[in-house]
Amino acid sequence: MTGCPMTALVRVRWPILAAALVMAALSVSACTFSSVPDPSLSDKDAQLLASAPDFELDADYKRYKVDDPTGEPPGTIVVDTKARHLYFVEPDKKAIRYGVAVGSEAFGWTGTAVIGRMSEWPRWMPPAEMLERWPHLRPTAEAGGLPGGPGNPLGARAMYLYHDNVDTLYRIHGTNEPGKIGTGVSSGCIRMTNIDAIDLYNRVKVGTKVIVK
Repeated sequence: MTGCPMTALVRVRWPILAAALVMAALSVSACTFSSVPDPSLSDKDAQLLASAPDFELDADYKRYKVDDPTGEPPGTIVVDTKARHLYFVEPDKKAIRYGVAVGSEAFGWTGTAVIGRMSEWPRWMPPAEMLERWPHLRPTAEAGGLPGGPGNPLGARAMYLYHDNVDTLYRIHGTNEPGKIGTGVSSGCIRMTNIDAIDLYNRVKVGTKVIVK
């Protein structure tokens, strides 16, 4: 990869060759991927996250700074539903990449929208189509929804997607099921781990462009 050092290896014994190849691979990776520190947490975040479900993500779905594959302007969110990745585009052709869960084929959504509203530890109201599929959720809806907290399906943060000033009913949000990151199981919404949802929330604003493809 351009700009990444590679070591020339000639006439070396296999153990030395193997070690050199590993080091070269790590050097290339270091040029492409770098870890992103966890965001600072409020006392409320720390308390609620301590009670939230936890899960060790596969390396492919952890939060990294990467070379931007989208070509979109800085500040744009791009969701690759097939790869289960969300990119927040940064300057200098870089992006923050997060693992996500996306809608299954029957309930998936693609298109272009903007963040029209943002909420911390939001209340969850089951949408009408979900109530049709799962009538057992009707008491939750009749009670005015589920308050924010560790067991709430929206998790720590929600970013509401609007198109032409109309709520699409799709969101980018946290989750109470982090083990499903990297899969296609949700009812169309884009789920992130709670810590990743907080990290993204801190980087965006109302009006941020979102492309889901």
